[in-house]
Amino acid sequence: MAYDLEKRLVVGVSSSAVFDLRESDIIFRRDGEEKYRIFQEKNLNNPLPKGIAFPFVKRLLSLNDLSPTKDDPLVEVVLLSRNDPDTGLRVMNTISHYGLDITRAIFMQGKSPYEYIPAFNIALFLSANKPDVDGAIRMNYPAGQVLESKFEDDENDNTLRIAFDFDGVLAGDESEAVMQSSGLDRFHEHETLNVMQPHNPGPLQKFLIAMSKIQKIEEDYKKSHSDYKNRLRISIVTARNAPSHQRALHTLKSWEVMANDAFFLGGIEKGKVLSVLKPHIFFDDQSRHLRSACTVVPSVHIPFGITNQKRIEPPKPIVLKSEKEASLVQS
Repeated sequence: MAYDLEKRLVVGVSSSAVFDLRESDIIFRRDGEEKYRIFQEKNLNNPLPKGIAFPFVKRLLSLNDLSPTKDDPLVEVVLLSRNDPDTGLRVMNTISHYGLDITRAIFMQGKSPYEYIPAFNIALFLSANKPDVDGAIRMNYPAGQVLESKFEDDENDNTLRIAFDFDGVLAGDESEAVMQSSGLDRFHEHETLNVMQPHNPGPLQKFLIAMSKIQKIEEDYKKSHSDYKNRLRISIVTARNAPSHQRALHTLKSWEVMANDAFFLGGIEKGKVLSVLKPHIFFDDQSRHLRSACTVVPSVHIPFGITNQKRIEPPKPIVLKSEKEASLVQS
């Protein structure tokens, strides 16, 4: 039976995004690949600890209970790994241990799997491996680097809160280019003149639209389940403020998307707002915003657009090492 992934929201994850691989990394760097393989084989049935994106992935998959049938889930998560199948077996056992409904996987020994993003219709790829994410973005694929961040997995909280920056994440970076070249006043003037012209899509526009469709399914579900409480909440947290907020809202409306919350901060530190909002994942393209965000919530860097072309140093990722060393562990 052929499965049509076009009708589903598909998210691709590396094991480094969902699980804590620090112990495995130490073995690999200190003792080499052969000892690393022996270590993984000896610990085959010892689950890896939860990682930064674990609470997000778990709650995302839980939304499948809104689907009319188990055979046709709303969401699919696919593992994309640089491990070979043997060393990846511990990851698959860990997935089973935590009861995550992830059944599809790609294992490519020492090679980046991001080229398979279109084959699986993936709307978001998460990895701690910076070269993999950078390569995916260069090919115009929707990818983000999971950064070393504070996270919690409250078992009593079944909601899923997702927060997005706007420019360079949901929208393209054309307006940011005006800001960088001509300053804030010219930026506001540009946005006012183009207020009715929707922005070009950014890397995560497709993911946002898919999440918005699930919100609409929630509303339909409530019609026949009066005691149901919405679990999915979408927030925009942007450095924009009036009058440039109008074009952002018009763009979302043109995409038939409505956020639950919108924070137009105008230079206020995002971490202060995020510490109250407590999203399970936050996406931003700018390192300066992510430095504060990382200290309070799970944060993802989208290395897209003019800001990242300037090679601004990104926040510290989960594991810092050479690309060669990362080929097996950061996968």
